[in-house]
Amino acid sequence: MSSEGARILVIDDEKQIRRMLKAALEGYGYNIAEAAFGHDGLNQAAIFHPDLIILDLGLPDIDGIEVIKRLREWTKIPIIILSVREHEDDKIDALDAGADDYVTKPFSMGELLARLRVALRHVAKTDDEPILNFGELTVDLAHRNVMLRGEEIKLTPTEYELLKFLALKADRVVTHRQLLRAIWGPNYQEQTHYLRIYIGQLRHKIETDPSQPAYIITEPGVGYRLVTRD
Repeated sequence: MSSEGARILVIDDEKQIRRMLKAALEGYGYNIAEAAFGHDGLNQAAIFHPDLIILDLGLPDIDGIEVIKRLREWTKIPIIILSVREHEDDKIDALDAGADDYVTKPFSMGELLARLRVALRHVAKTDDEPILNFGELTVDLAHRNVMLRGEEIKLTPTEYELLKFLALKADRVVTHRQLLRAIWGPNYQEQTHYLRIYIGQLRHKIETDPSQPAYIITEPGVGYRLVTRD
């Protein structure tokens, strides 16, 4: 999806933040709608049909986490959290509820615009896209193989499923709980040592320097992010 002309819904109770975002984002060609309350934001999401939502967590009527959960009952629209809440638990709760990314206030407009472009780029990708490219790393979903610089990398079934899950959510933070639930099941959501073992194994197979990973980045206390390198 081209960023130009994309429809962005801003849900934030701070008038000055909404005003600043509207001026800045319209300057880059985005179409903006605003809401100061969670319930109004939910209604706007249904009426305005945004391509992306920027959401504050500290709303006056309902908490932003509840807004995410209600949106996720019916839509996969990318949601970027823009909040003063900076604790790891807040980020984990938002991402586990279905948010795609998290930016802490105060923020730089350059960083927010970059995150926004990444999220919109992923909208354009379909879920059944068979080959995912990350620079020199390629994940072929149809044939379940992984290539690095043209050479096939041998992965165990668990390593492959882990890499595939991260690849399908590339450039987005995936929490420990999301990964454990997806790969090992709901009874293993607290077994973070599984991730340390398998992420370590993956890094040794795909990274030039596993101690300085360029593909699978650790988000301290939260999870991991597979970085697009194309």
